Amino acid sequence: MSFFLPKLTCKKDIDEVIKCVAEKVVVLRFGRDEDSICLQLDEILSKTAHGLSNMASIYIVDVDKAPVYTRYFDISYIPSTVFFFNGQHMKVDYGSPDHTKFVGSFKTKQDFMDLIEVIYRGAMRGKMIVQSPIDPQNIPKYDLLYHGI
Repeated sequence: MSFFLPKLTCKKDIDEVIKCVAEKVVVLRFGRDEDSICLQLDEILSKTAHGLSNMASIYIVDVDKAPVYTRYFDISYIPSTVFFFNGQHMKVDYGSPDHTKFVGSFKTKQDFMDLIEVIYRGAMRGKMIVQSPIDPQNIPKYDLLYHGI
């Protein structure tokens, strides 16, 4: 399903999208096209892209083609989804130690749509971090790699 969504293949393209998309949430899905969980997430993203087009622009980024951003956002697990608004990195409190990205796939389309709406409304009010509307049972659990160091 990722062929329905625009792909960013280099740092220059990613920088351009982050800087130039105005008054919309920029959604960057980091992952690999052949990964089954990435494909599951891509299906949700592509099915909601049109309905969210007034609030969000959704892009696919291959972790192997954008190593600078993969390292910068500490993309250790895929898929990982990062959000921006007017060039600012938006953080979301999912009830986990990492507020910079959503790791894994969303359980339902509605979870993703609700999250985009909360990020959009928060960003329009000037907030840089928002509280996740997703049920904690629907948020994938993982351990940070540097935990306990």
